[in-house]
Amino acid sequence: MKIVTASAGVLYAEFTEENPETAAAVWGRLPIEGKANTWGDEIYFGTPVKVGLERPRPIVDLGDVAYWPLGQAICFFFGPTPASWDTEIRPASPVNVFCRVENNVKLLKLVRPGEKVRLERA
Repeated sequence: MKIVTASAGVLYAEFTEENPETAAAVWGRLPIEGKANTWGDEIYFGTPVKVGLERPRPIVDLGDVAYWPLGQAICFFFGPTPASWDTEIRPASPVNVFCRVENNVKLLKLVRPGEKVRLERA
């Protein structure tokens, strides 16, 4: 999947097998576009995808891309959030991880609130 932003450029993410229903739902709706919201080192935006909890995780890894069922949003994790303890990366509530950014995930720090984020098939 391609992640396209004006400030961070183009990043690529690989779908994982951790949450196949979530991955299929997102893949089926691509391209998806939204306006970035930030929460610590997380970007998220609302999406038309609707999926329930599949195999949710309360703590994620650097570079994980997840679907947040409570907020009906896609989230990109590139460092600690306000809910994190120490060096962990903790979403606001459990998320379905379905993808992982393959290159330069820290470039997502350049994305500002309100900036357009576009997800495309790659």
